[in-house]
Amino acid sequence: MSTVSLLEAATRYVSSLAKSASASAQAEVNRFVRWYGASRLTDELRGHEISLYGEELGAATVEAKRRADQVRGFLSYLKKEGMTPTNLAPHLRLKKSAKGAVTRSVKQRVVEVTAEGHEALKGELEALKSQRPQVREEIRRAMLDKDFRENAPLDAAKDKQAHLEARIREIDGTLKHAVIVKKVDGAGSRVQVGSTVEVTNLSSGASLRYTVVGVNEGNAAEGKISNVSPIGKALLKRREGEEVKVDIPAGVLRLRIEKIEG
Repeated sequence: MSTVSLLEAATRYVSSLAKSASASAQAEVNRFVRWYGASRLTDELRGHEISLYGEELGAATVEAKRRADQVRGFLSYLKKEGMTPTNLAPHLRLKKSAKGAVTRSVKQRVVEVTAEGHEALKGELEALKSQRPQVREEIRRAMLDKDFRENAPLDAAKDKQAHLEARIREIDGTLKHAVIVKKVDGAGSRVQVGSTVEVTNLSSGASLRYTVVGVNEGNAAEGKISNVSPIGKALLKRREGEEVKVDIPAGVLRLRIEKIEG
């Protein structure tokens, strides 16, 4: 089996695609690589961690499905090229949008975030908005080619604009309803957004450390899990010494909370 870093594998994958498809794939594959860890090796990929990325993408909206499909294509490529022993693409699943989910999301008015996450989102939003003029210029230049039927640069520029605006809307919505969670230290404290939690995997005995963050702050490579992920939801409001069960595609994950900070 050929093992390389995820960053190298992503570079090879994007290079293997047609120009019309590479631009849109690159953004999503790079996002996944940053989330998982660019220096990690392809044979380190695990199905249960892929499923956590699906949780980060959220409900099965049109945008989330598009993003997931791009990453599934990359995961299938890794198996085809012998970089992983199995095809991990099926592990990337999205939550089904239940009837009335849209209505509930509109009514939702509170999104818990850490102070650090709030500042990071504000910074990202400003950076994204500053890219708008450049993207509009790319579209303008591409449109100078009157043969729109095979205008790959135009398609890529429009896809880039759509992705940019979708992310801006997402962050805007989060910031409008954001509530910065204040850390509460002391004995008997419960896990909350902003808490760093040391747990023991009761099956393997492995010691793990997670920081529970807001819905848009998750980064598994840094040990940050969102409060809507399976592990995050299971840990919330629990105390030291408690045991939790987490349903994951590979089965049931049993964890014991050893220490809570913040």
